[in-house]
Amino acid sequence: MHFIITDAWLAKSRAIHLSGPRLLLALTGLSLALMLSAALLYHWVFLKGAREGWPVVGTLVRLIVKDEFEQRDRYLRENLDAMARRLGEMQAKLVQLEALGERVSGLAGLNPAEIKGTPGRGGVLVPGRPLSMDELDRTLAELDALAEHDSDLLTVVESRLFDQKVRRMMIPTQHPVEGPLGSAFGWRIDPFTGRSALHTGLDFEAQSGTPILAASGGVVVAQELHPAYGQMIEVDHGNGLVTRYAHASRTWVRKGDLVRRGQKIAEVGSTGRSTGPHLHFEVLVQGVPQDPQKFLRAGAEVAAAPAAAARGKRSTAAARQ
Repeated sequence: MHFIITDAWLAKSRAIHLSGPRLLLALTGLSLALMLSAALLYHWVFLKGAREGWPVVGTLVRLIVKDEFEQRDRYLRENLDAMARRLGEMQAKLVQLEALGERVSGLAGLNPAEIKGTPGRGGVLVPGRPLSMDELDRTLAELDALAEHDSDLLTVVESRLFDQKVRRMMIPTQHPVEGPLGSAFGWRIDPFTGRSALHTGLDFEAQSGTPILAASGGVVVAQELHPAYGQMIEVDHGNGLVTRYAHASRTWVRKGDLVRRGQKIAEVGSTGRSTGPHLHFEVLVQGVPQDPQKFLRAGAEVAAAPAAAARGKRSTAAARQ
């Protein structure tokens, strides 16, 4: 394509030759320039009409603005409704957690009525009308207070249960040796004198070398050769509670050692005032001998409780079937 440009004043002419690609590029540039000019003109006219209140333009602006506000309000309402449903679910779960905390506190020996700091609550969170942002904020504040209260409650319960667990671990309920019971605690005929005498512990019959286990965790406060008890070990479990293991053939711990429940601390023997291999086991509270069987029976009952509960559940399930 050829274009001839003529200048009437200078009597000159100029020829421009456009090939296919150049023509396409020129048309594209011209189209973009026209579109940009039209957009700028429309924008200028629209803004001028909106500022000055032209009838047609003002109506269009109001319709557009109204539609945008309606869309934004609908979007916010949908999000508020979704948040309200989630808050309702959170509130229900927190109420269940609060009830669980109160039940567990009863197991920990705490009175739920004394530590309950928030009133009872329930029902549906979302009412028939949509919630406002202020109502959601108040509900969030209530849930935050409830969560904080439940956290404090469970912290107290955890501390109490941990304390109880430690106390149970420090009570001598572990059988110190595998073997039948010989002499029980109480008055008996002394095997050396033939007279009535108080037997201050339990005698367990066992072969020499049989492991002697710590009845509970504690600190070894004595490991010595005693004239009557022979090779003897004493373990302090705290709160004035001490266990004594006598007539051992060999000891595996020394004074000051920390021992755990069930740890091997010695071996059965017949040292000291003894007629044969056995373990003499004592429990002393504030230095006064107690019947060790009370502690050992308590340990057996605690160990048997889960099994009994499981059998009860199986029996109930079988009865329902």
